[in-house]
Amino acid sequence: MSVPAFYGAELRWKREAAGLTLKETVEGSYFGETYLSEIEHGKRRMPVELACHVDRLLKTDGYFERRCADVRKARRAGHAGYVERVLEAEQHAETIEEWCPTLVPGLLQSAAYTRAVVLATHPLLTEEEVEKKVDRRAARACLFEDDHKTPMYWAILHESLLRHPILPAREMAEQLDHVAALARRRRIVLQILPWNRGPHPFMLGTAKIMTFADAPPLFYTESLHTGDTIEDPALVAQYRKSYDLLRAAAQPPGASLAIIEAAAEDYRNGKQPD
Repeated sequence: MSVPAFYGAELRWKREAAGLTLKETVEGSYFGETYLSEIEHGKRRMPVELACHVDRLLKTDGYFERRCADVRKARRAGHAGYVERVLEAEQHAETIEEWCPTLVPGLLQSAAYTRAVVLATHPLLTEEEVEKKVDRRAARACLFEDDHKTPMYWAILHESLLRHPILPAREMAEQLDHVAALARRRRIVLQILPWNRGPHPFMLGTAKIMTFADAPPLFYTESLHTGDTIEDPALVAQYRKSYDLLRAAAQPPGASLAIIEAAAEDYRNGKQPD
């Protein structure tokens, strides 16, 4: 049994022993019945806010709050521990909005692009370790499969990503074709921030904002070897305003798609995009 499943089963036992339904247990919190049920079945990890709520309700003396640390340390193979919360949240999000100024977002990367990023960051990994990371990242893209309930995914990319390739021309064309195909199939919405747009709110850092039907929104930002998940609603709202200003500065989706497709065609023809 996984660590989240173990503590989820413990939560269910404590709740039923107290004679409480799912609905009664989440009353007074920000979370929904479905969210709690998925925690009890090991499909989601318990956030600290809900753990504190449960401890107060079930009179468990901080047990579930303390166990949150154990659950956070339970890593999936091929992923850094600090990104665990985000990987899980992606699967349940209603909307995902992302800003990546220096890299194609992980959910949109081709295998060749992911491999290049992994090797640049971890040059001494074995081939097996590299493939594990590539496969794990590719598996996240199941969100965009036609038979999957796709969240509303909206990405803003800096134009410099198209002009400064990290792959050979043919593979760079394939990466851009992949992104364009997702947009053409209406699985994602894309915007390009022009290289000469000037100052904007997110000149520092990445941004990922996720909203849910049964939980408060999350904001996630990442640097080289660390990531930070922010859940405070007031702070998330501030990031939301900054992201909206960034969106307003970007090209509209139709024009952005044309820019991506033109850059892909240039790479296919062995040209450096203008």
